[in-house]
Amino acid sequence: MEGLWNWGFVWQTLPILLEGVVVTIQISVLSYLLALVLGLVLALLRRNPRFWISRPTGEIVEFIRSTPLLVQIFFIFYVGPQFGVTIHPWVAGILALGIHYGTYTSEVYRAGLEGVIKGQWEAAIALNLSKYHTYRDIVLPQAIPPIIPTLGNYLIGIFKETPLLSVITIAELLTRAKDVASDHFRFTEPYIMVGVIFLVLSIPASYFVNWSERRFKRGYGRK
Repeated sequence: MEGLWNWGFVWQTLPILLEGVVVTIQISVLSYLLALVLGLVLALLRRNPRFWISRPTGEIVEFIRSTPLLVQIFFIFYVGPQFGVTIHPWVAGILALGIHYGTYTSEVYRAGLEGVIKGQWEAAIALNLSKYHTYRDIVLPQAIPPIIPTLGNYLIGIFKETPLLSVITIAELLTRAKDVASDHFRFTEPYIMVGVIFLVLSIPASYFVNWSERRFKRGYGRK
């Protein structure tokens, strides 16, 4: 059994993997923030009454949603230098994850906006509010709370997709595990530890999302 599993090697490896965890969390949070902002912008653009704005935006969203994230990572990181634009791996990774998941959050935002009853929009028009104040003061405060749990699921999704960034040399958790395994020719411990770490971080996050969903449902059920 010692040949298959070495606890001494596990404790020796753990600090290195934890460094990768920090990188993974940082990239996940930054990508998620980008996805939240971009998703809202895309949702608003798709609702624009001007056909020449809403239609191309919808086509772009569907194109990105229909292509693999790995291809998008390669495209952002490797195609840019062909045109003289060199992107740091961190920036490329955050952009790829943020843009990819931004298209998904845009659909969530759009569903939330369409869920606001028609009377609220009519009331804003009757009060002669500008479109900016209508969204800021009336529509978004009603549209966003019910979709927060769904948006939270995408943070977990981004977190689980970060291993793909190893292809552009970002030293996230899986990359650290690969380096350790290659240096010591031991693969069982590092890869099992990666799986355990992802579980330890993902399961509490999933419980939190489920809790927030129940909380918001109860809150809106009382109104």
